Amino acid sequence: MAQPLAVLFDIDETLVHTGGSGARSWTWAFEQLHGVSADIGEHSSAGETDPQVGRATFKAVLGRDPGHAEMSRLYSKYLWHLSEDIWTADGYRVLDGATDLLGRLSDAGVILGVISGAMEGAARMKMEPGNLNRYFVFGAYGSDSPDRTEVTRLAIAKASRLHGRSLAPREVFVVGDTPHDVDSARAAGATAVGVATGHYAAEDLQAAEADHVLRSLTEPFPEF
Repeated sequence: MAQPLAVLFDIDETLVHTGGSGARSWTWAFEQLHGVSADIGEHSSAGETDPQVGRATFKAVLGRDPGHAEMSRLYSKYLWHLSEDIWTADGYRVLDGATDLLGRLSDAGVILGVISGAMEGAARMKMEPGNLNRYFVFGAYGSDSPDRTEVTRLAIAKASRLHGRSLAPREVFVVGDTPHDVDSARAAGATAVGVATGHYAAEDLQAAEADHVLRSLTEPFPEF
């Protein structure tokens, strides 16, 4: 098979480990605005979008659904804190093989995009300390849709526009570390590449029916 024309990457635990910066920033935002302690890990699962995480946590700790203005203020506080915390987070690191793989794909003429459940601002911030933003031409984010599959479809549509035609599943690879990433890639009509660098083992990603499973990004990338 020919190499893919576009490869779309998740960020958290696929390209970088943030050292808990996102969770701390959500906690700070809730404390600042509502005076309550909030642990997003208790009310969300890996692979969900920021709007899903924020709303679920809000309802769990405050006992009601948030209004639109309340969520907007929460997002703003979260991003404000993240913009500083991410630079000093203990344990922040680019995961093994990520920089090398992104460089090799770029050099081969593969267009690179981001698929992230994070809001666009948060997604870009998380990559900045690792100097990874420079590899990505475009992206789709949790701020585009709370639904991960729709986010994936939007990213594929952008890749197709850049190529000037609709891309077939074998031409678009989606790389992520969770079953959510695998499910959304397959539902959106892309080739799903699971990488066991987060909270899920290779066996979990195989069970989710990933087309390819890597234990890390240091392993040979499929069709490349």
